[in-house]
Amino acid sequence: MAEAKRILLEGGAVAFPTETVYGLGADARSDAAVENIYRIKGRPQDNPLIVHVHLNFDLNSLVYDDKPYAKVLRQTFLPGPLTLVYRSKGRVSSRVSCGLDTLAVRVPSHPGAQEFLRYVNLPIAAPSANISKHVSPVSAEHVYFDLNGKIPLILDGGASSGGIESTVCDVTGEYPVILRQGLVSREMIEKAVGRCEVYVPKEGEQVRSPGMKYKHYAPKCKTRLFDDPKAAVAAFEEEKKQGGRVYILCESKYATLFPSEYVLDLGTTPEDMAARLYSLLRQGEKVADIILAVRPQETGGVMAGVLNRMNKACAGE
Repeated sequence: MAEAKRILLEGGAVAFPTETVYGLGADARSDAAVENIYRIKGRPQDNPLIVHVHLNFDLNSLVYDDKPYAKVLRQTFLPGPLTLVYRSKGRVSSRVSCGLDTLAVRVPSHPGAQEFLRYVNLPIAAPSANISKHVSPVSAEHVYFDLNGKIPLILDGGASSGGIESTVCDVTGEYPVILRQGLVSREMIEKAVGRCEVYVPKEGEQVRSPGMKYKHYAPKCKTRLFDDPKAAVAAFEEEKKQGGRVYILCESKYATLFPSEYVLDLGTTPEDMAARLYSLLRQGEKVADIILAVRPQETGGVMAGVLNRMNKACAGE
């Protein structure tokens, strides 16, 4: 912890665990430290970052918190995989929000993340700790694979349990608006505070949250996404005929359609699929020329976040 704090105060970056994915953290107050994150990841300059703080951090030192429903969301879901976007007081580097007047803030529930954030007691800007557009890391080993030689320290907190990034929710308006879907679903937010909408960015618009643009979460091999399991079976057989190393990513109920040694099994529930998705994509890229993914049929709740990540990983193919 002492080494991590020293690195951060000197403008460096440290990888740390959260319950969703591993983060690449730097002092959010420093322009140079934040710019270093973009440089390490090769991250597009118009893609905002999320500030991570511990549970007892003074939120009002960073943002204007003037919506009663935002307090309800914090009481219901935090610490946890929910990021809230507030009006910013401008106390962190403008590079964090890419010049916008808002700031995304998250309180992770991972015990190691809370210990780290309490110890450094700084607002920590942190995207996922991977090369931009690659599959997000859910273990220290994944971080090492992507960033070995680029950062001085990884805090190993074991495997991330959630598996996909936090839900990002704008709380600057009259009701919450989801900018990025994740483990806290629209239905869960509606149950807590009533109305909640999901935002669809317009062409050319500057985004207010990470994960709203670009190809994301993609393995190094080719990918294709199928709605119809039978079409995936036909594509699998054709790829095998041509001698390709082809693997199938699917939920358990479709696994029996394929030879078991080529199946990356997502499991049976949305929570299973969220927890396994990134690990399976990273496992698959080591052995496959192409991964054929079968889209789960369920669409609501946590599955909306899983489907968002699968769509981005396959880039519409």
